[in-house]
Amino acid sequence: MGFLIRTAATAITFAVVAYLLPQISFGDDITTLIVISVIAGLLNAFVKPLIKLFTLPLTVMTLGLFGVVINAAILLLLAWITDLIGVEFVVGGFPPDFGLSAITAAIIGGIAVSIVGAIVGMVVHD
Repeated sequence: MGFLIRTAATAITFAVVAYLLPQISFGDDITTLIVISVIAGLLNAFVKPLIKLFTLPLTVMTLGLFGVVINAAILLLLAWITDLIGVEFVVGGFPPDFGLSAITAAIIGGIAVSIVGAIVGMVVHD
């Protein structure tokens, strides 16, 4: 039951962030949003802890600000994986265009996902 609630909270978070930031978009279908949320949940559960472990010295040296870079990387990885399976999720034109606009959109999107996710997490409890 907790997985379904967290997936719904993540879906709400991505819907709000896509509404607030024009650089982040997904298909207009609710199933697309649910697929994106499930993949994001899996990335946050399995990949993100490993990345945090390996980048712990950088995170400590930057007093936690490297976490923003990690969130941006997870967001770009999410966009890449969804493109591989045929689900529409675009961050700053990526995929297919990877450049400074995609990196900037991912950093801003990572910050927005963190803030909106914290607010949604306060409202929706497991």
